[in-house]
Amino acid sequence: MTVSPQKLAMWLASALLAGALSGCASLNQKASEAMGAYIPQWAGGLPADAPPRPGTPEYDAYMKERERLRMMPAAERPKQPGQSGQSGLDPVH
Repeated sequence: MTVSPQKLAMWLASALLAGALSGCASLNQKASEAMGAYIPQWAGGLPADAPPRPGTPEYDAYMKERERLRMMPAAERPKQPGQSGQSGLDPVH
């Protein structure tokens, strides 16, 4: 049985595509999680007010501050933007 150049080219192209696809599967979880921090917000990345990632020193400080604010009486807590009772929009009827 002879192999035509077209069949050989198809086999090589298939092998190349399979190798490229299997290379994408080798990305580990840490690399894929870190990529979100480098994508601009306009392209679907993390917003500017996103909390820090778990496992970092910033996250531990963030959680301590949240716990401290949670333990304070509601009347003494500082107002955060967006927490007012009214959104500033008129109701839709």
